[in-house]
Amino acid sequence: METLKVSSNSNPNKVAGAIAGALSKADRVEIQAIGAGAVNQAVKAIAVARRFLNESGKDVYMIPGFMEATIDNEKRTGISFKVFVTTKQMQ
Repeated sequence: METLKVSSNSNPNKVAGAIAGALSKADRVEIQAIGAGAVNQAVKAIAVARRFLNESGKDVYMIPGFMEATIDNEKRTGISFKVFVTTKQMQ
């Protein structure tokens, strides 16, 4: 599973393209974000990626969770989004 790291400076449209690209190769991708700004950008990117993928009859769902990373010898807690692709349900 590919892992994408998002920062508060990440462009949501570019991250969305990376998510859509990763989901075209595999059925899931992990997004990691540390800090409120990064989580905000990650959620926006997932929403935009969903719009991209809906055009080709696919949909996404995500499972959020916690993750830990060591940055400058300091443990930081962040949010991990496991994003899965599925075929779009008829309503």
